[in-house]
Amino acid sequence: MNQDVLLHVINPNSTASMTDAIGRAARSAARPTTRLLVQNPANTPPSLEGTTDQALAIPAMLAAITQAERDGARAHVIACFDDPGISAAREIATRPVIGLCQAALQTAMILSTRFTIITTLPRAVPHIEDLAARYGVGKSCRRVRAIDCPVLELETNPDAAMRKMRQEIARAKTEDSAEAIILGCAGMVEMRAPLSRQYGLPVIDGVTCAVLQAEALATAEFLTSTIGASAAPYAKMPCPQAHRIML
Repeated sequence: MNQDVLLHVINPNSTASMTDAIGRAARSAARPTTRLLVQNPANTPPSLEGTTDQALAIPAMLAAITQAERDGARAHVIACFDDPGISAAREIATRPVIGLCQAALQTAMILSTRFTIITTLPRAVPHIEDLAARYGVGKSCRRVRAIDCPVLELETNPDAAMRKMRQEIARAKTEDSAEAIILGCAGMVEMRAPLSRQYGLPVIDGVTCAVLQAEALATAEFLTSTIGASAAPYAKMPCPQAHRIML
């Protein structure tokens, strides 16, 4: 097994400062011998807050994954808690592709019997609830909460965001009987350590979980399945020009 691996970590939005924070967390989690390629595309939304933002970001993300694999990446981390485009990414990549939400949920299932996810905006709650159901965590996920804070305000007004996060964690412990907290946004990654110390329970960030899982899969030289639903898309010739007709 090769201990010296290259992991590709991609933030699908175009906010470089968030990518830097994700990179710091990834570097802290990974082994010293693990090399990291951490990037974000250009010309994607500054934050992903809904399905429209995701749709605009996914094509550039897929192109970056394809290029990173050519450059020798042994696994990929999609550093957005919505796991945008993860099924498509797994179709085009031969190496493992890890999403923050799935990685964090799997970790929480190991560390606790019941947990709460805390995200940014209320509009994200239904989507994360759907992801939790898709990943099969059942009643272990007690609730998805929101601090009503836009993603970019995690950086521009961090004190207010942290205050709201503390309020929701206190509610989650008493109202949800939560034994662990999942941070439901990549932009929250640097909140993990201080919140865990303060509340004495596991506070789980998806970046750390996804990097560790990606590193393990890459080291073991696992590959993504290429049959059935995971098969690569058929090659198709694009239509050379648009077509429009009124009838």
